[in-house]
Amino acid sequence: MPSETIAFVEDWLCYTTVLGEGAYGEVRLLVHKKTNEKIACKIIDHAKYKDAKTNINREVLIHRMLKHENVIKFFGRREEPDREYIFLEYASNGELFQMIEPDVGMPSRNVQFFMKHILNGVEYLHNKGVAHRDIKPENLLIDGNGVLKISDFGLATIFRMKGKERKLDKKCGTKPYLAPEVFCRPYFARPADIWSCGIVFVAMLTGELPWAEATEYNKEFIKWHRDMYLSETPWSKLGNTALSMARHILNEDSEKRPTLEQIFKHPWMRFNFDGNDHSEDVVDEPGVSITKRCNSMLETETKRNRDVPQVTLSQPAMAIGAAPSIQQLVDKIKTTKQQRDSICFSQPVRNDDVILQFTQSPVTKENFHHLVKRMTRFYVECNLERALECLRMVLDSLHYTWTVDAAGTVTISTVDLQKNQLIFKVILLEMDKKILMDFQLSKGCGLEFKKKFMKLKNELSNVIDSSKNEEIQLVSSISSVSM
Repeated sequence: MPSETIAFVEDWLCYTTVLGEGAYGEVRLLVHKKTNEKIACKIIDHAKYKDAKTNINREVLIHRMLKHENVIKFFGRREEPDREYIFLEYASNGELFQMIEPDVGMPSRNVQFFMKHILNGVEYLHNKGVAHRDIKPENLLIDGNGVLKISDFGLATIFRMKGKERKLDKKCGTKPYLAPEVFCRPYFARPADIWSCGIVFVAMLTGELPWAEATEYNKEFIKWHRDMYLSETPWSKLGNTALSMARHILNEDSEKRPTLEQIFKHPWMRFNFDGNDHSEDVVDEPGVSITKRCNSMLETETKRNRDVPQVTLSQPAMAIGAAPSIQQLVDKIKTTKQQRDSICFSQPVRNDDVILQFTQSPVTKENFHHLVKRMTRFYVECNLERALECLRMVLDSLHYTWTVDAAGTVTISTVDLQKNQLIFKVILLEMDKKILMDFQLSKGCGLEFKKKFMKLKNELSNVIDSSKNEEIQLVSSISSVSM
């Protein structure tokens, strides 16, 4: 079923599709009919989440003071008695975890490329006196030019004001990424964020997380603590220089943990990588632009995942100069009562994360390039009813808990290897008289989600249309080149 749009204000349309889900609501896409500008709209339901107001106010207070190329831009907010809308920069290439192959990772040159962006963004936050406290691949977005952006400031806090720094005492964030001192408290903000960057570094290089939590109750972390880790995964996958970098950042003593400036000077960060393999001792091509390098990454992913559809937007990322029109939008929705009341977000969620043309037409080969890039989708060779039945049978055989809503969206609930909750959705789309199964993470670890996706994909191999998926890959490659 195609995506639909709702008149938002003047020339702006809101898509009924959902880009993502957060603790207090969902994110949808706004598109300008004439300029094709895109912004993300975070919708918070205060009636459903009673504690949202205070947390959102803190998030907005912090986010609106931030302006950096590696931080998602904040454009404005609109408040209502029971609902609120926050307008943010739209990152068309999705979350960082989509580019990480489970148990494999990504090429070293790509990891270095993104690490520089992460560290630049974190350095800016810390200079502003802001601690993010939830740095992980799910909160790191990639825009249309391949630039990484730190997002989701729901757990962020101010740790320094007027030159005076305070220790933090709230244990918050995502357990596998938390520094050891966060479990003990109080702790300094900057070293804790830097530790999280180190875990992201390991995840990007190896495709796995080193432990469920950095405490004395976790056997993987104890091995790390006792220097008994060299033969263990993920450490056995790392070269000497990368392992040195990981050991440097993941120092259990927060006072001895390196500063961001020291990390930038580490030999691994100063290597030139070739891009064809994971070698740490080859020279990169000089003068490669950010856009070209990102395209190279996408081509590498395409070669590595020939049977998994991946699509990139051929539209350029929103230009910085577009901000005035965004501001006009924010001003308009603050003052235009009639247009406010015409907005309705009560329609069922359909076709998560799919962006179509403005007409309410079905997905076809011609407009397929408008879909957002995601590695977790494939075609099947049967009709809608048969596809849904096959999916149900596989889910039951794997003992996954699942439900289907009125729009046909399948919501799957399970747990990962660490017994943490994992929720994702499957949307079945009709396209060129074929069915596209589109999987999207709702809650939990992105890497674990991709592992579950690969398992489901393997179980459904007898109905997967491999020839159609090859065709998607071709369209994807064309889009990558033209980006």
